[in-house]
Amino acid sequence: MAGHVLSVNLGTRKVTDYADGPGGQTGIDKTPTSDRVTVSDAGVDGDYIGNRRVHGSPDQAVYAYAVEDAHWWSSELGREFGAGAFGENLTTRGVDVTGAVIGERWAIGSALMQVTYPRQPCQTFAGFWGVPDLVKRFTQHAAPGAYLRVLTPGEIGADDTVEVVHRPDHGVTLGETFRAFNGHPELLPNLLAATDLPAPMLDKIRRRVG
Repeated sequence: MAGHVLSVNLGTRKVTDYADGPGGQTGIDKTPTSDRVTVSDAGVDGDYIGNRRVHGSPDQAVYAYAVEDAHWWSSELGREFGAGAFGENLTTRGVDVTGAVIGERWAIGSALMQVTYPRQPCQTFAGFWGVPDLVKRFTQHAAPGAYLRVLTPGEIGADDTVEVVHRPDHGVTLGETFRAFNGHPELLPNLLAATDLPAPMLDKIRRRVG
């Protein structure tokens, strides 16, 4: 059964003391929009990116996080997290984001996107939440959300269906990829089968595997 988009979330420019962008700029604080928006390899139209050195490449044009995983964090920390609280562009329901296979393709609205790799937590994220040990806790929980590249630009909006139209047979998931880079190096050789990972990441894996 297909999942769907609960909300499309956009960030505006903010200057904070915890952001890693030039001059403390960040767009991590995102809120839902009622408009349909255009996605392309440049990202989500109207979304501010504070540090393009580490965000906003074509391999991470869109970031998706599952509401089911957000609910786990609400229980864990005893507070509610609204759509966009993870800095995600897409809040999804009914999509196994952690179990998504690297390279699988999602049809959403008139756009076609491809799962590329998992998000790595950072101190900007920890500062945004005001949880000093968030990087450690986020890593331990290992539900990182999915970066997506846009194969076919198009318009997307809340309530759009998320349909998996292609799933590679190598079986390497976002969750496995995240764990391989975070405490489980024995999994790294498995990732070489996932040729849709960004080229720099594959090169890094090859060097580490030897």
